[in-house]
Amino acid sequence: MERRAFILVEGTKWDGLRYVQAAQRLGLHPITLSADPSRYDYLAAEGMQTIRVDTDNLDALIRECSRLGESYSIAGITSAAESVYATVGKLCRHFDLHGPNPASIERCCDKFTQRQLLAEAGIPIPSYRLAANAAEVQRAAAEIGLPVILKPTKGINSIGVRLCRNTDELAEHTIHLLGGKHTWRSSPRILVEEFAQGPLYSTDIMGNEAIGICAAEFGLLPYFVYRGFTHPAPLTDDENERIIDVSLSCMQALGLGWGPSFVEARWTKRGPVVIEVNPRLAGGPNSRLIQRAYGVDLVTEHIKLAIGEQWDLRKRYSHSAGVRFLIADRDGTLDWISGDSQAAAVPGVVEVELYVEPKTPIVRKGDYQDYIGHVIAASPSQTRTAAILERAVDLVSWSISPFLTAGE
Repeated sequence: MERRAFILVEGTKWDGLRYVQAAQRLGLHPITLSADPSRYDYLAAEGMQTIRVDTDNLDALIRECSRLGESYSIAGITSAAESVYATVGKLCRHFDLHGPNPASIERCCDKFTQRQLLAEAGIPIPSYRLAANAAEVQRAAAEIGLPVILKPTKGINSIGVRLCRNTDELAEHTIHLLGGKHTWRSSPRILVEEFAQGPLYSTDIMGNEAIGICAAEFGLLPYFVYRGFTHPAPLTDDENERIIDVSLSCMQALGLGWGPSFVEARWTKRGPVVIEVNPRLAGGPNSRLIQRAYGVDLVTEHIKLAIGEQWDLRKRYSHSAGVRFLIADRDGTLDWISGDSQAAAVPGVVEVELYVEPKTPIVRKGDYQDYIGHVIAASPSQTRTAAILERAVDLVSWSISPFLTAGE
């Protein structure tokens, strides 16, 4: 009997291993195609089959999958990485497999195009302008009015995103984006956006079905580094319904509706205002929170969808699950970090992970790269989960020494 292979194009730090393990539980043989397999430690640790290939090159991927098709029955192809997800859609269409609409993914991943489509559909979004140089940034900010948010039109994980509250911050971040410090894969295109103020919520969607809404909490401005998430968000029935309605409207406006997506919206004076739509699973440990809160494994259900099997999004229970990120508070060299085992022993804590080891240089960038670890907890109530997280996080401590300057 021919062995059924499941192709994963690239991996991810957060969910890559979960995709591999879920595929195995479904009786599939996972094979990861990557431009650099060494980026994913779990592949070597688990002894997973990997193939080095240029994952930005559709023809190269087609050739590799055709070659694999001589030895395996390819049950499905997918990815958890946004950067290759449109290519995955094209690959699925070539082999007549289930997958996302590549044109919809490409439109959604361009934040300016996404804004245009949402605006045309009458979905509430912040005021925005597109800029390609410093003069256009200044003109756009003057038209919208400070404060504004500057962000690249393409990118994830808050990379290059900053709130500019005055003209000095605007000039500083414009120089950062255009002066060589930010990596562009194409010509620079900057989104200048109104700062919609209010609590942030994220709706997780599979297909056209909303799974749940989480509350997101940021650290200190002007950067947007997440401090934590809580599932489910503490909302009234009316607030919950309005956020879900506007989130599902985004799916229709952007031509999505296949596979995982999540919609970020702020609750403002005029109700929910959509900040961003992402055509993939939310990053970080979010999928693990959903599993702890509702008993729904979105990774497994995504794979089922990709191989043409019936998915199951029924909630098994309703608990509260939350994550708190450990965030570096200064630049320098990490002397030590401890307390993770004590935090893991706190009743209700389900996961503690440290991302760095002593002697690691810490250089904060104002995005997800500032995280040095996380703690996940779950319980039957939001109040109890919050208390568990606070107690556990307080047990983890670290020391960062300033970098030595010349002559020291």
